Amino acid sequence: MSVLAYIESEEGKFKKASLEVASYAKEVAQMLGTTVTGVTFNAEDVSELGTYGVDKVLKINNSKLKDFNAEAYADALKQAADKEDSKVVVVSQSADSKYLAPLLAVHLNAGYASNVVSIPESASPFVVKRTAFTNKAFNFTKISTDIKVVGVSKNAFGLKEVEGAATAEDFSPNLSEEDFSVNVTNVDKAKDKVTIADAEIVVSGGRGLKGPENWGMIEDLAETLGAATACSKPVSDMGWRPHSEHVGQTGKPVASNLYIAIGISGAIQHLAGINSSKVKVVINNDPEAPFFKAADYGVVGDAFEIVPKLNEKLKEFKAKNA
Repeated sequence: MSVLAYIESEEGKFKKASLEVASYAKEVAQMLGTTVTGVTFNAEDVSELGTYGVDKVLKINNSKLKDFNAEAYADALKQAADKEDSKVVVVSQSADSKYLAPLLAVHLNAGYASNVVSIPESASPFVVKRTAFTNKAFNFTKISTDIKVVGVSKNAFGLKEVEGAATAEDFSPNLSEEDFSVNVTNVDKAKDKVTIADAEIVVSGGRGLKGPENWGMIEDLAETLGAATACSKPVSDMGWRPHSEHVGQTGKPVASNLYIAIGISGAIQHLAGINSSKVKVVINNDPEAPFFKAADYGVVGDAFEIVPKLNEKLKEFKAKNA
């Protein structure tokens, strides 16, 4: 028996959220007195995974699986779980895994708990702590099925390095044509240096910037901080920024360590999508903006004056502490 971890990668490189999955799976495996088996799709070097607790890696190399396909990936992971006799399967809460996990749970006849933020409270019964009501509360969920699928929230558990090395084994699941009933015809990727999904820091702008011509100060601040850039829904709807940067309940969810909102009033849909971020900073000239109620730190003032000065001070700080 082994705890199975779905290790996501992009262009052969592992995502931070998946390394968190590996760390989480290791903790669960220690509770259960077993090992961790990671499953990768078209990944290159898998030796890094041993550092985060993976004991064995099942490497799936298949050109038909180059692009994410929820049904095919779910079937492949089901076969991997059967092979390893896995009673616990751990996935991330990335956009891909949110599509994948319910399908996988159906394949395995398993209970599925999403948005998990800590290791199980107990192994028997298997109880996990989860966020609820768009991260406004927590609940404790008992999974009673023989096999359990756990979705770990990004930045909730963190990376935990261990001493160890992972062995690698090629694995070729038996996939049918039905697994490929949905095909990828085009992939439109954000061209930022840092993607929203993997960013530790996100700098986001709203209608308060008055137009796309003023977005330079958002990009400058993001470059100084090594952050991803994002925007509110109205900004992407007006075509100021690409839809790939739209964050919120109807866009991409954000679970960064630091989220800086500039000129964003804070509609409830936006707040719901970024509420998992650990520290929220708001810069707005309207002291009544709803975002201030959700913020950890707030600055009331003109963003066109504050942001350039903030960026200048940050650059000075970085230069002194380089």
